[in-house]
Amino acid sequence: MTLQPAERPNSSVCALTMARNDPVFLRWWIDYYGRQFGPENLFVLLDGQDQALPETKHATNLFRLPHVPSGRAANDRRRAELLSNVAAGLFHAYDTVIVTDVDEFLVVDPATGQSLLEYLQSLRSPTVSALGLDVTQHLRKEAPLDHGRLFLEQRSYAHVSARYTKPVVAKRPVRWGSGIHRVKGRNFRIDPNLYLMHLGLVDQRLAEARMRDADRLSEGWQPHFERRKRLFRIVTEASPVDGDTYFPIARRWQRWVRPLFALNKPAPIPGSPVVRLPRRFRRLV
Repeated sequence: MTLQPAERPNSSVCALTMARNDPVFLRWWIDYYGRQFGPENLFVLLDGQDQALPETKHATNLFRLPHVPSGRAANDRRRAELLSNVAAGLFHAYDTVIVTDVDEFLVVDPATGQSLLEYLQSLRSPTVSALGLDVTQHLRKEAPLDHGRLFLEQRSYAHVSARYTKPVVAKRPVRWGSGIHRVKGRNFRIDPNLYLMHLGLVDQRLAEARMRDADRLSEGWQPHFERRKRLFRIVTEASPVDGDTYFPIARRWQRWVRPLFALNKPAPIPGSPVVRLPRRFRRLV
C-alpha cells in the first residue's frame, strides 16, 4: 500500500484494537493509524500467546494476552469489556481514544480540509459514530487487490451498513457493547464528516482465506461467514447510487430508526443500499 507522508502527529489521540490470526489486516491497521496519530500512539492487544508479532517497521505498543476459547457471542462480549477497560486507562494520557476492529478504518471527508487528527481534536461530544461503509469488491468490474496501491484507488462501491455505524470515537471512559456497536446507557451522535470503512470484504480471495480460519470456525462463525459472502453478489448486481446524494439519507435513517431490542444503535436500512464512493475518497486508505 503506497502511503503519503502525514503531518507530525501529537499525543492527544490514540487508537486501540484487538486481533487474532489477522496478520494482513493488522499490518494495514498499523500502517494507516500510524500515519494519522504516530505509531507510538497505537495499542494492539494480540489475542493469544501463540500470536506472531506483526511484520511492521513501526514502534507500536503490542501486548500478548491469553486466548480464551469461546463461542462467537461470548467472545464479542469479552472483547468489548476488555477494550472498554483498556481504553479507560488510556484516558490518563490521551484526550481521545479510537477503538476499532482490525479491518476498520476511520476516515474524515477530505472536503473538510482537515486531517483526521485535526478533526478529532475539534470534536466535543463524549462519543461519536462514523457512518458505516462496507467496502466490497465488485466481482465483474474490479480486479483482485494490488497490495502496493491504496485500497480506495481500486474499489469504488460500498454497502451502506448500519452494522458498521459504530461509536468508535470516545472522549471519556465508556462501556462499549458487544462488537463496539453501541455504548451502554448512552445514545450516540452520527458525525456528518466521519466514515468507518470496513474492509473485511475488500477482496474476495482475502475474505475467503479469513473465512477458513480454524479458530473462527470452531467458535461458530460459519453462519456469519455465509451471510457475509452474499454481499459480493449484492454489490456486483446492484444499481449503485451516488454516495454524496445518499449519505445524508442514510444518516437520517440511522439517527431515527432503531431496533426495539437496542434503542441506542441504528437499525439496518431496507434494500441493502449500495453507493459509488466519491472520487475524493480515493487517497484516504
